[in-house]
Amino acid sequence: MFLGNEKAQLIKPDESYYEAVASYQREMLVAKSSMEGMGVLKRLVDPAEWLRQSRLGEHPELLPPGRVPVTQFILADPETKRIYGMLQVRHSLNEYMKRFAGHIGYSVRPTERGKGYATKMLNEALVFCKEELKLEKVMVSCRAENEASRRTILACGGVLDEKVYEFISDFWVEKYWITLE
Repeated sequence: MFLGNEKAQLIKPDESYYEAVASYQREMLVAKSSMEGMGVLKRLVDPAEWLRQSRLGEHPELLPPGRVPVTQFILADPETKRIYGMLQVRHSLNEYMKRFAGHIGYSVRPTERGKGYATKMLNEALVFCKEELKLEKVMVSCRAENEASRRTILACGGVLDEKVYEFISDFWVEKYWITLE
């Protein structure tokens, strides 16, 4: 059941969201929350530079070797500019993505969790993957201890493929595949 703001939409961010991006980032940092789906915002403070790099990420010819094209989305209310979640779609998978991360990474603002935003975002991203990227199936992963993310993936049709150990960051990852029909 969706308990969130019905006006929230999965959209590509623009300059009008700078303040909201900074607010989302601050809340994630204060909560010491995983910053999946935020791209380089994990390392950057400046929302303008994040937006610039997010836009460049869609162009394979501008990426360094080993990087895959990505599309950055936010789940936001266009009227209030409040961001409820962030999501990145990777257009293809490199070796690391195939092993651990998958096509889609997402996060929900800590104060908005448990309202259905993650499921809404993931379902809308799956439509993008099918219609825009012409993918037939998508890999999505989560940390093994992340029950909320697991439930989200399962609700969107995920089928567990395997559980793998991510030795660099020292955690177990569950890999799921979602067939796009």
